[in-house]
Amino acid sequence: MKKILTAILALVISLPMSAQYYRGGSKIDKSNLYYGARFGLTMANTSGDIDLGTKTGMTLAGVLGIQVSSVTPMFIESGLYYTQRGGKGSFMDAKWDTNLNYLELPFLIKYGIKTNSDFALLPFVGPYFSYAFGGKTKINGEKHSSFRDGYFHHPDMGFKVGCGVEYNMVYLEGGFQIGVADISDTDESTHGNAFFVNFGVNF
Repeated sequence: MKKILTAILALVISLPMSAQYYRGGSKIDKSNLYYGARFGLTMANTSGDIDLGTKTGMTLAGVLGIQVSSVTPMFIESGLYYTQRGGKGSFMDAKWDTNLNYLELPFLIKYGIKTNSDFALLPFVGPYFSYAFGGKTKINGEKHSSFRDGYFHHPDMGFKVGCGVEYNMVYLEGGFQIGVADISDTDESTHGNAFFVNFGVNF
């Protein structure tokens, strides 16, 4: 776990320092590249045949955004995320508490809207691809790997939709993560979903 968090932080630090950076609403129409860091919370659940309620986790990420048009403030943003998801509730007359720790790669389309000289809104949508590298599931208090036979698959994918707000270099976003891949290693079909709130900075 420590190695993964260190790698994400190193990604943020090692991004190019000589480029023309995006620095908020006042310069949304003048820049073509930004990079940043994110820290936040996820409120995740699973839906489908295995329907587990909300479980809170953490997100840590380094991101990079590139303007794709010289005439409109449209950006493609990607990065490397560490995010905790899962769910908590009852299934088959047993109490489940599932942790799923993912490395995630999103590809988001963001459009910058200046509200005044200091603030900008950035609605976004796009797919994500993730791989669960660890996690535990408790069933009636007995702990197992979340990826043993009859539990969950490692890969996941889906879509993110939300909106960010930027004031100079400070950035805040919220949105929904809608899983479309079946993450269940059983005959039941299950998808992972989450509401997320992230805070960070853009350089």
